[in-house]
Order: sequence, then C-alpha cells, then structure tokens
Amino acid sequence: MHASFMPPRQVKIGDAAAFVGSTPRAIRHYHEIGLLPEPERGGDGRRRYGDEDMVRLLWIRRMADAGIALDDIRDAFTEDAASAGADSGEDGEGIAGVLERLEETLAAQEAELGRQRTVVRRMRAEGSRMGLLSDFVTDRLKNLPGGSLRQADLDSLLVTERIFGPLGAALQAARFVALATHPALREESDRIDDAEEALDDSVAVDDPRVAHVAAERHAFESTLQAVTEESGLDEGDNALCDAWDALHLATADDSGVGEAGADLGSGRREAGSMSAVDAIGKMPYDFSPARLRCMELAEALSARDALKSDR
Repeated sequence: MHASFMPPRQVKIGDAAAFVGSTPRAIRHYHEIGLLPEPERGGDGRRRYGDEDMVRLLWIRRMADAGIALDDIRDAFTEDAASAGADSGEDGEGIAGVLERLEETLAAQEAELGRQRTVVRRMRAEGSRMGLLSDFVTDRLKNLPGGSLRQADLDSLLVTERIFGPLGAALQAARFVALATHPALREESDRIDDAEEALDDSVAVDDPRVAHVAAERHAFESTLQAVTEESGLDEGDNALCDAWDALHLATADDSGVGEAGADLGSGRREAGSMSAVDAIGKMPYDFSPARLRCMELAEALSARDALKSDR
C-alpha cells in the first residue's frame, strides 16, 4: 500500500469513535464498566486504539443497535473468553438467554406500540380528549351532538375511570348524556353547583343554607334519576356490566383470582390499578367543612328515600 494511504498502527479515541459510528464519551463509558479494556496510551498520555480494539468496538456497536444491554454485552464477551477452545455446545448459552429475554422485551414493546396506536386513532376519531377515555366510555357518548359535552364532564369521567375503572366511568356517562340532552336539567345542575361552591370556608356547618342546598341537591338528583329512567338511559347498564364481566372474568379465572380478588375479577377496576379507597385517598379536594356537611345531608336524604321504597 502506498505510504500516503497507510493508516496509523494505532488511532486516537476520536478517530476510533468516528470509524465505528459512536462517540468518545460512549467509548470512555465502555472502559468504565469494563466492556472495553483500557488501551495503551501514547507519549502524549492519550489513549491509542489498535486493530483488536476497533473490532471489539464494532461488535459492541452492532449488539447495542440490536437492543442488547451493555451489561449483557460485557457478559457475552466474558463468556466468549472463558469458553475459548471449549465445546461449542456450551458456548453461547448465556447470550442465548439474553437474546430470549430481549425478544420478549421487544414483543412487549411492540404490543405497547400497538396499544398506543389504537389510542391515537381513537383520539383522532372521537376528539383528542374524549379519545383518551376507554372505549366503554366513549361508546356511550359518541352519539351526542358535537359540543354538547363540557370539559368538566370529561374531567369528571377521567377521574372516575381512574378510581373506579372504565365500567364505573361508563355507568357515570349516562348522567352527562342526560344533562347534554336536557337543557333545563343542565341549567338546574349549574345552579346547584354554584350554590354548593358558595358554601366556602366562611360558611358555618350549621348555617341554614347548608341544609337548604342539601335538600336542593337531593331533589335534583331524584329528578335526574327519573329522567334517566324515562329516557331509557339506564336500560343498557346491566348489559354493559355483563359485557364488561364477559371480557374480564375469563382472565380472572385463568389467573386463579378468588374471592379476595372478586372486585378486580368482576372488571370494576382496571388490572394493576390501586383500590378505589386508595385512589380516593390520594385525590386532593377543595371542599369546605360546610360543603362536606351538605354532601352528608344530601346522602342522608337519599338513604331515607331508599329505606322508604324498600318498605
């Protein structure tokens, strides 16, 4: 080879990095974790890389590009050195396990990408915010006129889905369908919401307004329930529960979920989520004592009516 085209016997770290398509910083990290032995240094105190170093760097780059972790690459090189000259049947057993785990990881990532793609498509079809809710929820809302749902409605459904799962939010969706399709109900709901918000920290818990607003809330909820039943919005609830259970009970049976996991097995919450009690305990609220008392009184009125209807 002509002298002017003869490469140096050893190269600096910058040239080594450029050749293998890496960076000097990455090569220094390889040295730190024991993946690449420290090379000899030249008279100027800088590292010099020879032919074997470059080959090893190329293998490292290829294996890293395949998704193999650096620690696993180091172990693979260690195995290769230990099994040099040994029976080829033993050689590579460790890296085979690494590759098996890597394939499982990539399959999981592929499944997650598919899930994300499905969500993006639903967001494009249903609208960016509504599309982030589960299919069980959006199916109950998709026939509503555009713009009939408020941001606060979607916010409430998002929180409910986090606490009680998709089924809980889907059941709650009937409420917002009724409000969206009955302007008078929506107006009355807004009025009572404003009255409740007015029960701030300046209002005492025994203020007469607290009991008054509680009675109004109870009356409104009774009216809303009646409208929901008359409109047939509640007729699909049982079918919805059955459909959800059909999707999840089989998984619960296969995993051996018993009575202790009945709540999860019945599909009331998403798998892997915290319990409703834990979720509620971690959710902040800005209710004043007067407003909390108002809620208690409204619930007591509902319980009283339920008791009367059972007699």
